[in-house]
Amino acid sequence: MRDRVSELNVRRRDISAGGGQKRIEKQHAEGKLTARERLALLFEPDTFQETHRFVRHRSTSFGMADKEFPGEGVVTGHGLVDGRPAYVASQDFTVAGGSVGEGTAFKITEIMDLALKTGAPFVFINDGAGARIQEGVHALAGYGRIFYRNVLLSGVVPQISIIAGPCAGGAAYSPALTDFIIQVRHAGQMYITGPSVIRAVTGEEVTAEQLGGVECHSTYSGVVHFVAESGAEAMQIARRLLSFLPSNNTELAPRHMVDDVVVLDPGMNEIVPIDARAPYDMRRVIARVVDQGDFLEVQAQFAPNLIIGFGRVLGQTVGVVANQPNVRAGVLDIDASDKASRFVRFCNAFNIPLVTFVDVPGFLPGVRQEIGGIIRHGAKMLFAYAAATVPKITIVVRKAYGGAYLAMCARDLGADKIAAWPTGEIAVMGATGAVNILYRDQIKKAENPEAERAERMAEYEERFSTPYEAAAAGLVDDVIEPAETRAYIATALEFLASKRELRPQKKHGLIPM
Repeated sequence: MRDRVSELNVRRRDISAGGGQKRIEKQHAEGKLTARERLALLFEPDTFQETHRFVRHRSTSFGMADKEFPGEGVVTGHGLVDGRPAYVASQDFTVAGGSVGEGTAFKITEIMDLALKTGAPFVFINDGAGARIQEGVHALAGYGRIFYRNVLLSGVVPQISIIAGPCAGGAAYSPALTDFIIQVRHAGQMYITGPSVIRAVTGEEVTAEQLGGVECHSTYSGVVHFVAESGAEAMQIARRLLSFLPSNNTELAPRHMVDDVVVLDPGMNEIVPIDARAPYDMRRVIARVVDQGDFLEVQAQFAPNLIIGFGRVLGQTVGVVANQPNVRAGVLDIDASDKASRFVRFCNAFNIPLVTFVDVPGFLPGVRQEIGGIIRHGAKMLFAYAAATVPKITIVVRKAYGGAYLAMCARDLGADKIAAWPTGEIAVMGATGAVNILYRDQIKKAENPEAERAERMAEYEERFSTPYEAAAAGLVDDVIEPAETRAYIATALEFLASKRELRPQKKHGLIPM
């Protein structure tokens, strides 16, 4: 037995060494952690249990019969994050460039199946060169099996992708199918077509960083949700994100014990300017509502005119959606609509209540928006909110105009509790536009058109640019002092905890994609 144990330890040591010391040193020289170093930062000490470490490829083509790829270029297993189980696949770039062959895909899909069976999150750390060319269609089929399981896991357990190195070609579609993507600045690149192919086809000179770096995907494409400055920070973000989420769709998010108490917050009364056209930072409102100001913003660089993210109210996780008056006056556009829709659907799938803060002047007008399909994209928001059955609480902070107000979870879109601040302006449109339409003839015929317009605007604002008209119609439950907001939301969450809502039976709704 002693000899057998010695042999086992040697085999384990060889596999744990990955591609060898020289390749590990090269990995470090490029500013990247190894696959196992990443896992040590993700999981609590001594909780990681590896699976399928002895899997070996079966390929004999291109001299592969004699090639050994320790661990098949990926480390799979499970461990504990804050005392809760999570499953992982961590690509090892020191072994065959982290390429995915038949055996690699087998290991990944097996661990994904375990995540599905046991109802625990799945984390995929990407650092690989794509499909292993020597294995041909078998490698390609392996990626297909991974994609299929991404879809099976979707809405059942949270899926997080970390782009810690290259993730190119078809490989990029697995992260795109997951719930959240964390990309490491400089080290992580993600693109479908590489610089050399683009150069050959179009003659355009681009670098990998320009094509698939964090600037591209966090700011413009919206593919990436979080940017990490290092591999270590990426693991910290993943751990923090998991702390807000339930393990699966049959559970609630873990409730954290907090010392916070709900008291009136007079400072909230000073945030919104008297001038309805003056900007302010909605993050200040959110920070005073969530416990200890702890707010994890998602996609902060993408469509910054809308804020989404996770916080807690008396220890309970909530998903926050809010207009940002500091950017484009908080208007809704194509990107903001997509950003909100996906987030709302995630929260609904995982039983996370939604808190919406409204200060929206409308949908962004313009030819580019119309050609780009603002109708279709805006409809996604309407669909997502209307379809959501989790508790939905809406706070009208200031402007709430037209269809954009409805898209921000108005009463008629299914808000369970809706309150407005005294600064709330709930109307079809702002006073300027409304008066120019309603009183066009009177203003045109008046001796002093500007004075007539000002008088009509004052009348319109007195009647419609307040929350009381909506409250009188029962479209707003209450008009509250801003200082009461946290207490209002906390109480609403407690009473809505037992919410049940029956919907028509169907396979699934057809969101306008």
